Amino acid sequence: MKEEQKQLWWQKGVIYQIYPRSFQDSNNDGIGDLKGIIQRLDHLQWLGVDAVWVSPVYPSPMADYGYDISDYQDIHPLFGSLADFDQLLDEVHKRGMKLILDLVPNHTSDQHPWFLESRSSRDNPKRDWYIWQDARPDGSAPNNWLAMFGGTAWEWDETTQQFYYHAFLKEQPDLNWRNPEVQAAMLDVMRFWLDKGVDGFRVDVMWHMVKDEQLRDNPPNLDYQLFMATYEQLLPVYSTDQPEVHNIVRQMRQLLDQYDERMMIGEIYLPIQKLITYYGVPDRRGAHLPFNFQLLSLPWEAQKIASAIDQYEGALPEYGWPNWVLGNHDQPRITSRVGIQQARVAAMLLLTLRGTPTIYYGDEIGMRDVPIPFEEVQDPQGLNMPDKNLSRDPARTPMQWDNSPNAGFTTAKPWLRLARNYRRENVEVQKEDSFSILSLYKRLIELRQREPSLMQGNYKPVYADKQMIAFIRQAEGHSSFLIVLNLSHRPGYFKVKNMDLKGKIEIATFPELEGTDIGDSIDLGGDEGILVRLS
Repeated sequence: MKEEQKQLWWQKGVIYQIYPRSFQDSNNDGIGDLKGIIQRLDHLQWLGVDAVWVSPVYPSPMADYGYDISDYQDIHPLFGSLADFDQLLDEVHKRGMKLILDLVPNHTSDQHPWFLESRSSRDNPKRDWYIWQDARPDGSAPNNWLAMFGGTAWEWDETTQQFYYHAFLKEQPDLNWRNPEVQAAMLDVMRFWLDKGVDGFRVDVMWHMVKDEQLRDNPPNLDYQLFMATYEQLLPVYSTDQPEVHNIVRQMRQLLDQYDERMMIGEIYLPIQKLITYYGVPDRRGAHLPFNFQLLSLPWEAQKIASAIDQYEGALPEYGWPNWVLGNHDQPRITSRVGIQQARVAAMLLLTLRGTPTIYYGDEIGMRDVPIPFEEVQDPQGLNMPDKNLSRDPARTPMQWDNSPNAGFTTAKPWLRLARNYRRENVEVQKEDSFSILSLYKRLIELRQREPSLMQGNYKPVYADKQMIAFIRQAEGHSSFLIVLNLSHRPGYFKVKNMDLKGKIEIATFPELEGTDIGDSIDLGGDEGILVRLS
């Protein structure tokens, strides 16, 4: 079974996330769309990507830019049509790639027909499809739960004189996943897209899907700091990660298993020991890849990251395949977090660790967070908490394709402004520069796809101090590789002498090192990383 699993596409491949609004505009309205993605698929094929994950493109009032869905079985006109989607799926498959669709099952838009029915009267058949509760005797909300985007998570409905629960915006009411009818309806949604040929789903906020049946108050977070989001004032122990959620995930997995080689990623921001429970158990499997966000959330410090890798590797069940993420549409970009030189080191880490890597669009050219003036902010998280600088817009700006106006993204005014440096930092320029971060990404992906040790081999930690991480990737009968990364800006030194390691540097963040043999000591400058083919 283990050997057979290693052959599956989602274990061997590299996933690339596209935020559709910002990838490519084909009809000159300033917003990216499905036909735009089709126009740029050759870039992904050239880069060596195996699977494309597309953030939501369903009909939506866009209160949360597509994560408030009003119809799960259609395409928003902004992005195109179902026919355009079918064409995208066909073009992705023609290039030997897979298509992963975003699924948002925790909540709908308040304009979804299900919710319009649910709120129409207390005795409507769909009333129990959402979470409705009476006020407390003093008229206050049913409990103290907070919304991710600020304020209480309960919204009063004047018509039916009850509160409904929303983990995010009030325009995003949470579904009641304890209701079997809700479960059946969402499985039908999945079936609709699977029958079209979609290769898998990234399931939004998977750990939110079931809430405490008693709706008990969440306890205070004693580590809360003023700079944190207001949501973090409480520990969401009753509003998220309930035991019953695993039954839901298993149902989804069982449906996927009825199709050939389909997969499911779970968005789960939880500590490792809780995260791994979403893999399920041997006879009742869960998500194929519960997203591992440690490289997003940890301080960029060698010892902490090395320790986290070891903890994750040690905690994984035998049937659990690892995965790693450097960036996504909800977090600051890696280049803005650690700087452009360390972003090269981060790319080497992402693409040499054991497990499936996910690349966020634009990270391959080192795109940075773009400052968005407050009057131009679109993101509800930023609009609701302006004093905390929590807008996600800076990491969602248009892709920088070339040095033409608006970076080749659109001929209209783009929905978000572009980086100031787009004429110098773009795909076209970096493709011609063998020293660019894009060239580094391409070479790392090519080597990874060519070498079983990097794609499927074991992970063996070798060394970590306050500056450096070193590890070996090895598959029996194939070349082994030593990866040494300096996560600091100062020179670092790694002694090889006692380990009997010999080899030649094959890829380096500074290519001048390539082709040289390693000696008894590996001396790296600040922000340097090397990949050594061991002999």
